[in-house]
Amino acid sequence: MFFRSSSNHWASPPPLPRSSYAGFVLGPSGLSRAPSIHVFFFQNFAVDFYESMALYCRISIMFLLGLEMDISYLMRNLRPVIIIACGGCLMCTIFASAISLFVYEETGSRGSRFTLALVITVVLANTASPIVFRLAADLKFATSDIGRLAISSSLIGDMYAVLILVLISGEKQKRTVNGWALMAFCSLLLLVGIIIFTTHLVHWLNKRNRDEKNLQAVEVMLLCSVILVAAMTLETMGFSSIIACFLMGSTFPRGGKSARTLLAILTYTVRNFIFPIYFGYSGFKADTSYLNELKRVAIVLMVIVLSIGGKIVGTLAACWYLKTPLNEGVLLAFLMNMKGHVDILTLTTAMQNKVLNSSIFYNLMVSAVVISSLITAPLISFLVRRESDTIGAKHIPMEYHSPDKELKLLTCVHSRHPVDCMVKFVVSLRGSDNVPISPYLMHLIELPEKTKKNSSFYDQEEDEFSDDEVDDSNDAVEINEAVDMYIEETKMMIHQVKTVAPFSTMYQDVCRFADDIRTSFIVLPFHKHQRIDGKFENDKDGIRSTNQKVLRNAQCSVAILVDRGHTTSGTQAAGSESLQQIAILFFGGPDDREALGFSKRLSTHHHSSVTIFRFLPTLAKAPNEGINVSRKEDDVVVTIQDQQIEVDEADSSALANFYHRYVTSGKVRFVEKYVHNGAETGMVLREMAETYSMFIVGKGRRGDCLLTTGISEWEECPELGVVGDFLASSEFDISGSVLVVQQHR
Repeated sequence: MFFRSSSNHWASPPPLPRSSYAGFVLGPSGLSRAPSIHVFFFQNFAVDFYESMALYCRISIMFLLGLEMDISYLMRNLRPVIIIACGGCLMCTIFASAISLFVYEETGSRGSRFTLALVITVVLANTASPIVFRLAADLKFATSDIGRLAISSSLIGDMYAVLILVLISGEKQKRTVNGWALMAFCSLLLLVGIIIFTTHLVHWLNKRNRDEKNLQAVEVMLLCSVILVAAMTLETMGFSSIIACFLMGSTFPRGGKSARTLLAILTYTVRNFIFPIYFGYSGFKADTSYLNELKRVAIVLMVIVLSIGGKIVGTLAACWYLKTPLNEGVLLAFLMNMKGHVDILTLTTAMQNKVLNSSIFYNLMVSAVVISSLITAPLISFLVRRESDTIGAKHIPMEYHSPDKELKLLTCVHSRHPVDCMVKFVVSLRGSDNVPISPYLMHLIELPEKTKKNSSFYDQEEDEFSDDEVDDSNDAVEINEAVDMYIEETKMMIHQVKTVAPFSTMYQDVCRFADDIRTSFIVLPFHKHQRIDGKFENDKDGIRSTNQKVLRNAQCSVAILVDRGHTTSGTQAAGSESLQQIAILFFGGPDDREALGFSKRLSTHHHSSVTIFRFLPTLAKAPNEGINVSRKEDDVVVTIQDQQIEVDEADSSALANFYHRYVTSGKVRFVEKYVHNGAETGMVLREMAETYSMFIVGKGRRGDCLLTTGISEWEECPELGVVGDFLASSEFDISGSVLVVQQHR
């Protein structure tokens, strides 16, 4: 996956309204009023061609939406999602029932009034989930809580509209209840069978040609053909394939090169071609020439006002019930009013099936849908810009991050060397099985300066599914293989992304992507890797400069991971009986408090044993007071009593809260170490070297601290801090990896 750099996330208007505007101008409401242009666009075969094109676009869009959808978030927040979706749909359904008779009479419609009421219900109640998803992504809030809530709620609204569409489609076939039940059962069996078949096919494709990082073109065509045939079969049976395509995408196996290849191809194709064409076609269908009478204009305005008003009233009522802030509720209400998807399909289906036979009603409703979306999109852009501080990236330091809340983190690698250690650390942070975690692994690829001028974002996107890239293909294959192995064995999804940039600007891509996904912290690889003989070997100089720039510029906490033989494998940490011993070193200060925050999450993992070591000067220890030692099952638990020592108030508060919550409950062990100077500190650390598989310490801004005096003489890498540099030095023989943490302030 590639992402484009941008200096202003909020400046440019979203492209979807531009597509609708372009279609609106090109259609019967604009340039197509000219006879020569009208003849060109509206030939005899044009209608069938346009509808077939729209069907293929819908299949691609909904499958990609399912592939990118955060299903775990939807399942965790199903109750608020349903309440918000149902609030707007319920109000719009009431409004549709109230005006259906009036619209039926004024548009000269014939046929079933109930069917017309159903169509108006879809027009008012539908929320176009693809537009909401794309709009949230373009405005950079798709990964925020309000963005994910809006996308999930719009999907529920789409499903409500699709169910009504199925009822409308059944008017033509006039099937009995038993006939519909049988056909629905057959469709469900077909969908389940396709999902099972696709899952086995994907697993088989992932195992073929392991030395290739992407699927071959023939294999991609095979997968796309299966999805297309299944969708077309459901359409032939009289059921819309919208929900089916979404389900096929959401159940598609995420790990492996099949998902990576399809995601890369579909993201580029749908974003740059299919979305503009599909939603441009929605604007193209609007014909304002029918607005030649005052009562018709009034009908369109009434539908627009009731649609927006119903969504606002219903959504705000739901948000009030859920205690959602008013500003977020207003933004949600306008997002729920985005149209141009199932509503247009419903109108077209009703006309083609002769369920509706009033061209006046059809064109007035299409005009209302298009005009409503054209009005709503700029309002959403304005609200997002105005509320950018509220819905933008909000960094929550690990010091204050609750282990019960979702954790987002970004890990970075330049090569294959640190991947295992990175993934094992991520698995350790997973905590208990029911706590959500969203880890991202970014492959940083150097773009040589000499090729920078000849490179473009488009070229990079094209090369995503080519083996002739600027990076080492072997590295990419090995990274993918390692991540796939952990995904398969731990059942935890790790999102892979990739950026290609010169080292001079690579830090910008890292920091910007971290802001976009609202990560809590970034984990960077150390610029050296350990050889078999235990000595460190320098990697490229640009890696170290990138780390230093990220430490200076990131808007969240940053950690550097030194891989020194992390002894416990990720799969062991996840599901075996091996116990991972982790040591948190606390000297004081904000960085050490951030390191202490990591222990909250690590302590909830059932195969991690966490010990906090607090280092204090010997002068702070008074005889016969200060600590109590109790023995239980050969474990030594050291508790804190009131000590008359000069410590930072924030450190005391953090330690006291941590102690009462985690140490007294037995989740974490706490040990105090009294030392005179850095030499004694070094001796204590050497004694711990073979016991622990990971050391976590704050970078610290300690200067000439009494506890580290003597260690600072060996400082080689200032970005690691005094203690971190000591633990990472070649002269210090340990078997555990080292994580050095810097808190963002």
